[in-house]
Amino acid sequence: MIKTFFESVGKYFLFLKMVFRKPEKWRLFWRQFVNESDKLILSSILIVGVISVFIGGVLVIQTASNLENPVIDKMYVGYMVRESLILEFCSTMIALILAGKMGSNIASEIGSMRITEQIDAMDMMGVNSAGFLVLPKITSATLLSPFLMLLSLILGLVGGWLVVETTQIISTASYITGIKFCYNGFYVFYSCFKMSVFCFMISSIAAFNGFYAKGGSLGVGHSSTKSIVITSILILLFDLVLTQLMLY
Repeated sequence: MIKTFFESVGKYFLFLKMVFRKPEKWRLFWRQFVNESDKLILSSILIVGVISVFIGGVLVIQTASNLENPVIDKMYVGYMVRESLILEFCSTMIALILAGKMGSNIASEIGSMRITEQIDAMDMMGVNSAGFLVLPKITSATLLSPFLMLLSLILGLVGGWLVVETTQIISTASYITGIKFCYNGFYVFYSCFKMSVFCFMISSIAAFNGFYAKGGSLGVGHSSTKSIVITSILILLFDLVLTQLMLY
C-alpha cells in the first residue's frame, strides 16, 4: 500500500510536469481557457450563490440564539457571521462543494476521452495531450476561484441581512455595525489564497485520475469518485496547514 502511494505521488508530479510545458499555440490555449472558465467557474455561480445565501441566514439565527445575554452587544452577531464566512465557510466549505461539482466534471470528461482513445490519438499526432486538455482547466480554476469566494462572502452577508430584515432577530443597524467592526483585510486575502490552492488541487487531481482512467465507463466512474474523496481529504489537511502557517 505504501509503495502504491509513493508511485501515485510520483506519477502525479510527472503528470504535472507534462501539463505545465509551454503551450505550442497560445491562441488555442486562451480559447480553451475562456471555455473552461465558463464551464468550471461561471456554471458554479448558481450553486455557490444559493448555498451562501442560506448559510448566511442560518449563521445569523444560530449566532443570535447563542447571544441572548443582555450584557453582550447584538452587533457581535454581524461580526461573528462575517468572521465565520471569511475564515472558513467561503473558502473551505465552498471548496468541498466544488470538489464534487468541479472534480467530477473534470475527471469524467477526461476519463471519457481516455477510454474512447481520443487522448491516444492526440499523442499519436505529437500533441501534448496533458497540456492541451488539462492546463486551461487548472489555470482557470486556480486564477478565477477567488471570485467565487468573494461572491460567496457577499451573498452570505446578504442572506444574513435578509433574515435580520424579515425576522427582526436583531436590529439592522446592529448587524451592519458588526459587519464593519474590527475588519481585517488580510483575512480576505488568506481566504482567497486558500481557495486558489484548493481549486488547484481539485482540478489537477481530478484531471490526473481522469487522464489515467481505465476499465471502460466503470473506470471513469471510479476515477471520478476517487478524485472527490482524495481532494476532500487534502482540502481539510491543507486547510489546517495553511491556517497554521498564515494566521499563527
